[in-house]
Amino acid sequence: MAEDKKRIFSGMQPSGLITLGNYLGALNNWTKLQDDYDCLYCIVDMHAITVRQDPAKLRKQSRDLLTQYLAVGLDPEKNTIYYQSHVSQHAELGWILNCFTYMGELNRMTQFKDKCAKHADNINAGLYTYPSLMAADILLYQADLVPVGEDQRQHLELTRDIAQRFNGVYGDVFTVPEGYISKVGAKIMALQEPERKMSKSDENKNNTILLMDEPAVIMNKMKRAMTDSENEVRFAPEKPGISNLLGIYCAVTDTKMADAEREFANVGYGTFKTAVGEAVVAQLEPIQKRVHEIEADKAYLDAVIKNGAEKANYIATRTLSKVQKKVGFPPRIR
Repeated sequence: MAEDKKRIFSGMQPSGLITLGNYLGALNNWTKLQDDYDCLYCIVDMHAITVRQDPAKLRKQSRDLLTQYLAVGLDPEKNTIYYQSHVSQHAELGWILNCFTYMGELNRMTQFKDKCAKHADNINAGLYTYPSLMAADILLYQADLVPVGEDQRQHLELTRDIAQRFNGVYGDVFTVPEGYISKVGAKIMALQEPERKMSKSDENKNNTILLMDEPAVIMNKMKRAMTDSENEVRFAPEKPGISNLLGIYCAVTDTKMADAEREFANVGYGTFKTAVGEAVVAQLEPIQKRVHEIEADKAYLDAVIKNGAEKANYIATRTLSKVQKKVGFPPRIR
């Protein structure tokens, strides 16, 4: 790691298709960090199996997600991009950190409660200890910063607590990470239910725009997006549907909200929705073209996967070796 660069770690599950919300809220912002930070971006496939997955589908979605990481502009020469399951140190450190995580802390995790409600037939230990593995993901790389949304803030706080607890016993072993709040970011809501975030696991497909949706599909979903009876395009709490569409338009066109409101001051909702849809299509079409180019170059993609795992393994080994020594594991004879 360059001495003057702080390290950022982030990851995304491959258990669903990437949405416009994922792109605007995370991936697009990641590309703006790669010159100023030492970044690791992980496909967290180990986390994905806390919910039952179709093996062939999970493998495909993992590769698709990595391809999309590259297509949006993440440079594998500047970033470490890899599969979590290709770095066994995640699991090894995860077990050690389980032993430094209290039951009461895990009992308070709201995501565990939410997932138990959604997957009542598969409440497994992995769901419960998920935050300890997430802590291992971050601490393994001595990350200074972790981009977090509201839904992960609780997990980051637990990671900090675990790191400080371990350091309190064994000395200065882990970097205690801070949350990174992006200055540019868009919280994209569901198109037909704008009171909640756009989600790749949403059963209502008209709520989400996927990164790989064809232009006609995008335009059709936009036409069905929730509005209101006013027929006035302005950003306001009482107008969640229109506010969401304005947010999307501003994010994909890099327009200020006040300028967008002026632009659409005297047009109807139909014209406005069409303009938002066309702007989204214009933003996503080059990415989709790049995805197809990368998919066609199997050797390149395989090299990125191999090199990313090697780079991640090198960093992870240094941390894990130190942790193993601190807790008293016998040295490995090489």
